[in-house]
Amino acid sequence: MKNVHWIAEKMMRAALQAVDPYRLISDQTQIQGTLLTVQNKQFDLNDFEHIYVVGAGKACAPMAQALEALLGDRITAGTVVVKYNHSKPTRIIRILEAGHPIPDENTIQGTRQIAELAVRAGANDLVIVLLSGGGSALMEWLPEEISLNDLQKTNQSLLACGADIEEINTIRKHLSLIKGGQLAKQIYPATGLTLILSDVIGDPLPIIASGPTVADDSTFSEAIDILNRYDLSNRIPESVQKYLQAGAKGLRPETPKAGDPLFRKMNNLILGNNLLALQKAAEVARTDGLQTLIVTDRVQGEVREIAKLLAGIFSAALNHGNPVAAPGCLIFGGEPTVTLKGNGKGGRNQEMALAMLRAMQKETNRSFYFCSLGTDGTDGPTEAAGAWIDHTTVQKARARHLSIDAYLNNNDSYRFFRQIDQLIITGPTGTNVMDLLIFLF
Repeated sequence: MKNVHWIAEKMMRAALQAVDPYRLISDQTQIQGTLLTVQNKQFDLNDFEHIYVVGAGKACAPMAQALEALLGDRITAGTVVVKYNHSKPTRIIRILEAGHPIPDENTIQGTRQIAELAVRAGANDLVIVLLSGGGSALMEWLPEEISLNDLQKTNQSLLACGADIEEINTIRKHLSLIKGGQLAKQIYPATGLTLILSDVIGDPLPIIASGPTVADDSTFSEAIDILNRYDLSNRIPESVQKYLQAGAKGLRPETPKAGDPLFRKMNNLILGNNLLALQKAAEVARTDGLQTLIVTDRVQGEVREIAKLLAGIFSAALNHGNPVAAPGCLIFGGEPTVTLKGNGKGGRNQEMALAMLRAMQKETNRSFYFCSLGTDGTDGPTEAAGAWIDHTTVQKARARHLSIDAYLNNNDSYRFFRQIDQLIITGPTGTNVMDLLIFLF
């Protein structure tokens, strides 16, 4: 078998190239004369007096670049908000940077500019909305009752409690005046075209970036139920609790629901997702002679429980050739969660690799390689995209007197892997389609 590290690196590179935001727009949009075609949708540009571009997400700067290359001076104006250090040079569309995963004052200011453009659009205008992972944090318009500080505290509690993205975004939508279909309300009566790079399992439109341009079927009451489910009611600011309770009593307007006329001129298209990245990674593995299986693109749940399940699958492959025999490759995608209990440093991918190391520490008599990385290149509050392990990692850790359990219990996976030089460093990739997990043997 060829060097597994070399194969894994090629697989990662192919996966990231497949979901490159610039390429996705370039490949799926074209102009012939005045006819703009995006997938199966067509728009005659002569029908529109102005074209505005707005959006938010970690991958939106290259998306904006691609739109400028396509539409040029047909674009009247635009504002897109991205994570710090994720900007790209543009000529017409303004790229603003803001906080992620916790919104900051720049988030509020950037969103204000987005809303101003959306409201400016009239019935004979086109508004193109760019969305990608991170959009929920990077686009925010708050009701008067909730301060930015209170929202930040709420987001910190949500991100640490182990809730999945659908639960988190249900609450976010009901603390916002822009999420959950409410950007569509600002765009109406203009025509809307939302181009989406999905970072959510199953690509549910109401969840990706908290669904600012689609109908929302969640409610204030459901948001309160989620707070109770994770015992957060007494850990979030009083203003947030009161606002949600008022909404549940009908004293605050609900998010727009299906059937609302404001969605009649709104078009939402997914350009790329996690499965596309997995498929390109699998092509590389097969070309290198590996028996390859994409197991799922829907890994979700607590990292440490997932690690136990995956270890069982990997052990069966190593020892019994099931579901594939050596030389083999198993590929997974999705977005696990971590419940923070320690005060260490890391991200869900680094924690996944460390949990896998604990689960696989008895499998040292057979060669294997496992890695987990975030496709955006930044795993948690670190510069690493993820981490990798192989059959020699346990010995390396013991030689340095590193306790796997101690680092796991402190959620300190980053410092663990940094000491043995097994972090994956890609830098910001400009894309975001959840996580990629690869097992080679």
